[in-house]
Amino acid sequence: METTPVVAFDQVTKSYGEVRAVDGLSLTLRPGETVALLGPNGAGKSTTLDLLLGLKQPDSGTVRVLGRSPRDAIVGGHVGAMLQSGGLMDEVTVRELVSLVCALHPRPFPVGEVLSRAGITELADRKVNKLSGGQEQRVRFALATAGDSALIVLDEPTTGMDVTARQAFWATMREQADQGRTVLFATHYLEEADAIADRVLVLHRGRLLADGTAAEIKAKAGARRISFDMETVIEEAVLRALPFLTALDVSGQTVRIQSSDADATVNAVYALGLYPRNLEVAGLGLEQAFVTLTAAAEEARTS
Repeated sequence: METTPVVAFDQVTKSYGEVRAVDGLSLTLRPGETVALLGPNGAGKSTTLDLLLGLKQPDSGTVRVLGRSPRDAIVGGHVGAMLQSGGLMDEVTVRELVSLVCALHPRPFPVGEVLSRAGITELADRKVNKLSGGQEQRVRFALATAGDSALIVLDEPTTGMDVTARQAFWATMREQADQGRTVLFATHYLEEADAIADRVLVLHRGRLLADGTAAEIKAKAGARRISFDMETVIEEAVLRALPFLTALDVSGQTVRIQSSDADATVNAVYALGLYPRNLEVAGLGLEQAFVTLTAAAEEARTS
C-alpha cells in the first residue's frame, strides 16, 4: 500500500537576486526516518528548511508536507521545529513557556511529560532569560516536541550542549523515530550524522549531491584511508608522487594518505623500497567522505 511521503520537494528552486540558494531540488522523506541534512556553508540547508516550514516560498517547484502545503501542515500540528533563529520569550518561566505551546498544539502531550523528555524538569521554575545556551537548546527541543507531530525538524540542535546532554538528546530523538515520527536534522557535527541518521542528504550549491545511508555516502566518496609508520623520515615530495593519492598528511615518521585506489598506492609504497610498519587501510569516515565529495563537486564546477 502506498504511503504519502512525509516531505516531498519536486524541482524546487529559490533565488536571492543572482544567487540561487536552492536549484531544482527534488527529494522525499518517509515515515520513521531519521535524516541528516549536510552541506558546507552556502549549500542551501537553511533555505531548504525555511521552504519546508513555509517561512519562504519557492520561485518554482512544489513543497508538500504529508500531501499538503507546509503552512497547512504546521497549522494542523503535524510539524515540530527547533530552529537556530528566533529568540525565546523573556521574563517567563520554562514551565509557563512550555505550557503555552502545549495549549496551542492540536494534540499536546502533558506538560510534565514534555519537560521530562527534554531533561528540563529541574529548570521548570527558572526564568527563560536566565538559562545557559545549552539549557536554551533543551527548551527549544521541548517546544518542538510539545505535541504529537509526524515530522520534527531540527536545525543544529545540539549546539551548546555538553557531551552528556547531546547523548541524552539523541537517545530521545531515536525514541521519537521509533514511534513512527520522521526526524530531519541539519548539523555540523558529522559524527552525529554518522551515528544517528538512517539516511544522509548532502547539499552542494543548492543541489542534492548525495543521498543514502552513511555507509553508502562513504562508499560514494571512493577514497580510502592508508596510514603507516616509517623507520626513517621520507621526503614529502616522494610520497606525493604515489599514484591515486587524493590527500597526504605527514607527521614525523607517521604517514596518513587518502587514495582512490588503496591497493595500487600500497603496492607503489613497497615498490619504492619502503617497508611501512603498522600499516592500516580503512574506509573514510563520514566527515572525510563529505569533504571529498564536496571538494570534487566544487572542482568539477570550476574546471
